[in-house]
Formats: sequence, structure tokens, C-alpha cells
Amino acid sequence: MNIVNNRLRMLRESIGYSQMKLAELFGIGQSSIFRYENGGSSAPFNVLIKYADFFDVSLDYIFGRTDNKEGKLYQCKPKIENNPPEMEKFIEMCFDPNSPMNERLKDTLRQMLKEGNY
Repeated sequence: MNIVNNRLRMLRESIGYSQMKLAELFGIGQSSIFRYENGGSSAPFNVLIKYADFFDVSLDYIFGRTDNKEGKLYQCKPKIENNPPEMEKFIEMCFDPNSPMNERLKDTLRQMLKEGNY
């Protein structure tokens, strides 16, 4: 039995629900809950999302990526290494080339995009 199966079972048992009761709430068969908890089959994504929503836990927790039920493993801030050419053109158009602050403003905007602080 893998960690997902264990977590699904532990979540259900933590509130004292039977497999049948949870199956009724999720609109699936009790035998499906049995198979998901015992490794007979993998729960589809839509069912995993139902677990996460119902038990108010993250999918990271269900998948065993963290023991923190809230799943705050990382910040959802993709790292932008280089700005795409379209973004560079946009940045160039944003500021008056005759302004003494032109380069500084462009550099600041590039840095903000790189850090994801936009």
C-alpha cells in the first residue's frame, strides 16, 4: 500500500466516516473507496480533488510531498529567468526614452518580473 492509499484511509477514519458514507458524499461506489484505500486502483484526479476539498487538505499532503496538511511547500511564483522578446518590446514602449529615469525604470521593471513581484 502506498502513501496515497494510506492518506485517503487516514483522512476518512479521522472523522469516523465509513467507506459507504464517504462514497455517498462523493457520488461514487463504496467499492471504489475500498479500492482507492487498499491499492486495488488509483483514485482519479477528480476524486482526489474531492478528498482535498472535503477534508480541507492540499494535494501535496495526499501525495505525501509534505506532512503539512496545508501543503505550503513552496510559493507559486515561477522564476522568470529571461523576459520573452514580446515583454522586452513592451518594457521599451512603457517609458519615455528622453526621461533621465528611463533605464532605471526599465531595469526595475525587469527585476520585478524576474522576482515575480508583479
